[in-house]
Amino acid sequence: MLRNYLKIAFRNLLKHKTFGFINIVGVAIGLACFLLIALYVRDEISFDRYNAKADRTYRVLRTFLNSNDGTVELKLGTVAPPFGPLIKQDFPQAEEVVRTLGTNSLLKYGEHTYNENKVLFAEENIFKVLDFKVISGDPAKALARPFSIMLSRPMAEKYFGKESPMGKSLKSNNQFELMVTGVFEPLPAQSHIHPDFLVSFTTLNDNRVYGAEGLRTNWGNNSFLTYVLLAPGTDPAKLVKAFPAFQNRRIEPKASTYSVLNLQKLTDVHLRSDTDDALEADGDIRYVYMFSAIGLFILLIACINYMNLATARSAGRAKEVGMRKVVGAHRGQLVSQFLSESILLVVFALSLALILVVLCLPFLNDFTQKQLTLVQLKHPVFLGIVAGITLLTGLVSGSYPAFFLTSFQPISVLKGKIASAMRTGRFRQALVVTQFAIAVALIISTIVVYNQMDFIRNYKLGYQKDQIVLLRTVDDSTTNSEALKQELKSNSAVLEVGLSSRIPSGRLLDSWDAYVAKGDSMAPSKVILKALSIDHDFIPAYSMKMAAGRNFSRAYTTDDTAAFIINETAARMLGWKNPEQAIGKPFGYGQRRGQVVGVTKDFHFESLRQAIPPIAMFMLPERNGWISIRVAGGTGLQTALTHIESVWKRRFSNQPFSYEFLDQRFGRLYTTEQTQQKLFGIFAGIAILISCLGLFGLSMFMAEQRTKEIGIRKVLGASTPGLVALLSKDLLKLVLIALVLASPVAWWAMSQWLEGFVYRTSISPWVFILTAVIAIAIAFATVSFQSIKAALMNPVKSLKTE
Repeated sequence: MLRNYLKIAFRNLLKHKTFGFINIVGVAIGLACFLLIALYVRDEISFDRYNAKADRTYRVLRTFLNSNDGTVELKLGTVAPPFGPLIKQDFPQAEEVVRTLGTNSLLKYGEHTYNENKVLFAEENIFKVLDFKVISGDPAKALARPFSIMLSRPMAEKYFGKESPMGKSLKSNNQFELMVTGVFEPLPAQSHIHPDFLVSFTTLNDNRVYGAEGLRTNWGNNSFLTYVLLAPGTDPAKLVKAFPAFQNRRIEPKASTYSVLNLQKLTDVHLRSDTDDALEADGDIRYVYMFSAIGLFILLIACINYMNLATARSAGRAKEVGMRKVVGAHRGQLVSQFLSESILLVVFALSLALILVVLCLPFLNDFTQKQLTLVQLKHPVFLGIVAGITLLTGLVSGSYPAFFLTSFQPISVLKGKIASAMRTGRFRQALVVTQFAIAVALIISTIVVYNQMDFIRNYKLGYQKDQIVLLRTVDDSTTNSEALKQELKSNSAVLEVGLSSRIPSGRLLDSWDAYVAKGDSMAPSKVILKALSIDHDFIPAYSMKMAAGRNFSRAYTTDDTAAFIINETAARMLGWKNPEQAIGKPFGYGQRRGQVVGVTKDFHFESLRQAIPPIAMFMLPERNGWISIRVAGGTGLQTALTHIESVWKRRFSNQPFSYEFLDQRFGRLYTTEQTQQKLFGIFAGIAILISCLGLFGLSMFMAEQRTKEIGIRKVLGASTPGLVALLSKDLLKLVLIALVLASPVAWWAMSQWLEGFVYRTSISPWVFILTAVIAIAIAFATVSFQSIKAALMNPVKSLKTE
C-alpha cells in the first residue's frame, strides 16, 4: 500500500511540475532557515554546559544600591577579593570557592614581546570547578606556587614554537619572570571566558602586582570573578538569604543597605546577565527567543504555502477521492495517502534544505561571529529534532488538505457540486493573511532597527568621536606625560593629545562619595558621581563644550590636587539650579577637597542604552593609562599614524605598538543590534519570498479556474488592465488585511525593543506606510504576472478550454 501511495505521489509531482516546484522550494527554504536558526540557538543555550559540575557551579554577583532611595547604582559580575575565602569559611555548603582576576599583560620571551589581553590570575583549585583539558603539567600543582603560568596550546606554539615550554620563563610587564608549569587546550567556543594564560593567584600577593593586604581587606576593588561550587543538594536560594547578615558581619554594620550579593548559575551567565562589566560579550536570551520564533514563523509560512496550494488544487482530485470511496477505500486510507504525499514532498525539501544550509552557514558565521559547523547536525538529539520537525512539517502541511478532501460525500463529488465551494476558500484566505502578516511584521521590525541604528550613528554625543586615535600603556601610567605630548604634537597632523583613566565607549565603573558645603563644613551628598581622571588636554582633544567655568589650566597649580570639573547632570543632581551656580563652590570627592572650576555640557561617555550619569573629573596622573590623539583627516591621517608609531617605539620600546579608532569602538557597542538588523532584513526577505511563491501559485490556479470567464469578458470588450485588476484585487485585499493586523503587533514588539535604549528614535507612521508600499508592490508584481498572462490569452483559445 505504501508503495502505491509513493507511486501516486510521484505521478502527481510530475503531472503538476510548477506546483510541485513551488511547494518543494518553499518548504526547503523554510526548513533551511529553521535549521540555521536551530544551530544558532543550540550554540547559545549550550554555553558552559561542557562543565561536568555546571549544575552546581555559581558566579557571585554584587549590586551596589543608592543607600538613600535603594535604586541600583551598579551591577557587577565580579566582587571584592575578600569575599571568596570568607564565603568558604562561613558557609560549609560551599564545597569550593575560586577567585580569578582578568587583566592585560606584556609578555616577553627572547626577542618577542606581545601585549596579551586574556590573562587570568586563578586560584589553584580552579580545575576542581571548571573543566580544563590539561595537556602538560599537573593540574593539582601547576598553579600552587607564586609566579607560575599555564599557557593555552596556541599560545605555547606562539611563544615557543615546537619547543617544550615546560620550565621556561616569560617576563611579565618587564618586572618579573613567570615559569611555565602547564599547557591546556583552549576552552570551547561555548564558554563565557577564554583565557590564553592562567597565572597562579598567589602571585598577586607580591606588592608589585596587588599585595596580600589588599586581597584580605580591599572591599572597594570589585574586579574578581568568583565561582562557588555548592555541595550536592544545596539550595542556592537559602545561601542568598544569608548573604545580608554575612555582609553586615564581615564588612560593616548595615553593609547590606548598599551592597547586595547574589548567585548566578554558571549556565545562565552567557544568556541571562545584565551586569555592567563582562570579560567577554554576553548573549541575550531575548534574542534566542526572538530568532526561535522567527524560525518557526518562516517554517509556518512554508507549511501554509503547501496547505494553500494543495487545498486550491483539491477540485482536481475530488473525483479521484470520490471514485476511491465508491470502490471501497476507507477515509483512514485516503488520509494516509495524502499525508504520505506530503511527507514525501517534505523529505525532498529537506534534501534541498541541507544543501542550502551548507551554502549559507559561512554567511551566518560571519554575521554572528560564531563557529557553527554541520558536525552539530550529527548529534543524536539534534538529528532527532530534525527528523521530528520534518515529520511534523509534513503532517501539518498535509493535514488540512487530507482531512478536507476525504470529508466529501462521493455522490456530491461525482456530481461536481463541491467545485464552486472550493474556489471561495475562506480557510485559504485566512492562511494567506497569516503568512503575509508575519512577513509584514518582519519588514516593520527591519525598518525600525535600521532607523534606530541610523539614529545612533547620527546622534550628537557632545564631543568629536571621529579622527580620534586611542593608545593604551600597559602599566596604566605615562611617564613624563608633558614631554610625550609635546613630542606627539611636533607633527602638524597631530592636533591634540589628552590623557585619561577611561575613554568614551567604555563604562564608568568607578564611583566615590561626593561632599558639598553645608554651613561651615562639608557634608556627604546623596548623589554618587562617576569618577574620571583626566589631564589638561582631554577636554580640548574631544572638543567638549563648557557650560560654565573653565577647563583645567597649567596656570593654576592648585588644579592638580584641588580642582574639579563636573557635567551638567552632576550640577543639577547636586542641587545647583544652573551650571554657573556651581562655579567656585566647595566640593569634595573621595579623599580630595577643593572647588568646582568648570561644568561641561552633558556628553554621552557610555552607550546610548545608558542615561548620562553624573560625572566628576579631576587630575590624578598615575591613573591615566589611556592616550587620546585627535589627528587630521584625509592624507594627514597616515602621516599622523606613522609619526605616532615612531614616537611610541622611542618612548615605549618594550611595548608593541597597537592602536584603534574611537568611532570603531563605538561601532562595536552596537554589534548585536547591527547583526540583528541584517538578520531581520534577511528573514523578512525570505518570508516575503516564500509568501510570494504561494501567491504566485494561487494566482496561477485562480487564472486557470477563470480561463473561460476571462475569454467571455474579452469578447464582450473588457480591457487588459481591467482584467488584471479583476484577477489581482482579491489577493491584494488579503495583503491589506495582513497589514492592518500585523502593524499594531509589530509596533508593540518594537516599542518594547526600543525600551532597551535610553536615547531612541520614535516609530514614525512612515514606517507603516513604507511597509505597506513594499508589501503591496511585491504582492502586486507577483500576482499581476499571472494576471497579465491570462488577460493577454487569445479569447478563442480560452473559450475552448475544458
